Amino acid sequence: MSVINKVLGLFLGNKSERDMKDIDPYVLKVHGEYAKMKNLTHDELRDKTAELRKNIAGKIAADQEEIASLRESAEKEEDVYLKEDIYNKIDKLEKQIEEKLEGILDEYLPEAFAIVKETARRFKENNELEVTARQYDRDLAATRPSISIKNDKAYWSNKWIAGGNEITWDMLHYDVQLFGGVALHKGKIAEMATGEGKPSSLRYLFSSMRLPEEVFI
Repeated sequence: MSVINKVLGLFLGNKSERDMKDIDPYVLKVHGEYAKMKNLTHDELRDKTAELRKNIAGKIAADQEEIASLRESAEKEEDVYLKEDIYNKIDKLEKQIEEKLEGILDEYLPEAFAIVKETARRFKENNELEVTARQYDRDLAATRPSISIKNDKAYWSNKWIAGGNEITWDMLHYDVQLFGGVALHKGKIAEMATGEGKPSSLRYLFSSMRLPEEVFI
C-alpha cells in the first residue's frame, strides 16, 4: 500500500501540497482586499466589520425567520406527531443554514482577514488610534487604562498590560500566518514551525485573549 501511495503522490501530490493549493487563492484575495483598506479612516475600517456581519446575517435571514415561525407553530401544536414533524423541519432547516454559512463565510473570509491585518498594521505603526467614541469604547474605557475617552473621541493605545507585563503591539501578519488561519477555518490541522507566528491564526485573533484589533473593530 505504501508503494501505491508513493506512486499516487507523484501524480497528485501529497495532501499538504494539495491543501496549500486550495488555500493559496484565499491568501491572494486577502492581499487584494487589504490593498483596498489602506486609505480608509479608522471609523470606516471599523464600519467594515459591522457591514460584514449585516451582510452575512442578511443571507440567512429568511431561513431564520422560517425557523422562528415553525417554532412558534410547534409551541401551539397539541398533536404530538404534528409537533414532531415541525421539529424535524426545523432540524432540516438548521442543517441547511450550516451548509449555507460555510459557503458564505468562505466568500467573506478574505475581507474579514484583511480587516484584521489592516487593523494590526495601524496598531503597529501608531502609538495611539483616534476614533469616534461608541458605546463599547466607553464601556471598555471604564476598565482598561489603554483606552481613554475625551468628548466624542476614543483613543486606543497600542500598549496594554497583560499578565502584569506591558505589551506593545508590533506584529503584522505574514502569509504563513494567513495560511494557518484559513486552514483552521477550513477545519484542517495547521502545523506551523516555531517562529512562524501561530498567534495570528483566526482562532487566536478572535480568542478570549482580546487582542487590540478584535475589540477595536
